[in-house]
Amino acid sequence: MGAEMVAPDQARGDDVVLSWEGEEVLAVRLPHLADSLDHILADLQRRHGTLSELDRKDKQSVVRILEERGAFSVRHGVETVASALGVSRFTVYNYLNRENAAKAAE
Repeated sequence: MGAEMVAPDQARGDDVVLSWEGEEVLAVRLPHLADSLDHILADLQRRHGTLSELDRKDKQSVVRILEERGAFSVRHGVETVASALGVSRFTVYNYLNRENAAKAAE
């Protein structure tokens, strides 16, 4: 996800400080959500190959994974995903709607 480890004394307000037996031992600096989306897309590309070359079923699967990871809560998330998949925003919304309809039918 692109997190960075820093010394506890260098932790900022939004870093996560980890303690062991009451002593602060490590701080984790989480990336901004937009950076996380880039990392998630890069990971999916390593696993599946070039995202824009996937067939429709695999692209739908990638959209499902991205939705589970919160990719569409990021500003311009749909546009970023659509560009990575080589489809339109409308297509991404269709994939999302299809998935949500399938969940509702269960």
